[in-house]
Amino acid sequence: MRKLEHHYGPQVNILKNSFLEGVLARLCSPETNQPEINRLVEMLYTHMITEVLDKEFPKEQYTIPTRMTEMHPEQKLTGERVSLKESAVTVNLARAGTFPSHICYQFLHYALNPIQVRQDHIFASRVTFENHKVKGTDFGGLKVGGGVETAHVIFPDPMGATGNTLVAAVDYYKNNIQGPAKKYLALHLIVTPEYIKKVTTAHPDLVIYALRVDRGLSSARALASAPGKYWDEERGLNDRHYIVPGGGGFGEIMNNSFI
Repeated sequence: MRKLEHHYGPQVNILKNSFLEGVLARLCSPETNQPEINRLVEMLYTHMITEVLDKEFPKEQYTIPTRMTEMHPEQKLTGERVSLKESAVTVNLARAGTFPSHICYQFLHYALNPIQVRQDHIFASRVTFENHKVKGTDFGGLKVGGGVETAHVIFPDPMGATGNTLVAAVDYYKNNIQGPAKKYLALHLIVTPEYIKKVTTAHPDLVIYALRVDRGLSSARALASAPGKYWDEERGLNDRHYIVPGGGGFGEIMNNSFI
């Protein structure tokens, strides 16, 4: 797995993959509409969850028979796989996170024992000031299916913009759900420097994966340097807290609901 070099800290992983970068650019294009949008999101998150499983989950050795073992009983297949003893909870941060969470939830059944895989649901929305800046997150409702002891808790949310929703969600699990979790993981298509700073400050144990860091409103010096070197001069959010260059509101475009 190739990663972008940066100064944001070791828990931040910006994947470097020219194929995925091209697919994400296509997703952000104003010419891309449904149903292609969801197909591209599925492609991107399938690749991301594969990388996360390989990097973040413990492995085990296996020995199993194949269809040829009956003819050659002494020959079995041996190798390494993600440990079937592991458990995972993927959290749907509705609405932009609904489809990505479903993709990860389905995928995890093929890597782990299906009984050890769960999907939770948090109905979150931005709370804004009159000038449209985000001041917080409102949880309209939750469906959490139990504790998270020893589980990998995964938040597949396409846009890491302000970080308010993710911080609130991790806070909720740490303070209200029986644990502790083995690991908290955030899977994003795009993040901003503002998001990274807020989330890593609030939850330094959270591991972040993203395909792109957008900092289009940063100073010239920051843009000419490795991401995070002049972090205080980096900016990826406009005055309405949308990501620049970004891709627009993914919650809106993924659901064809522009409110």
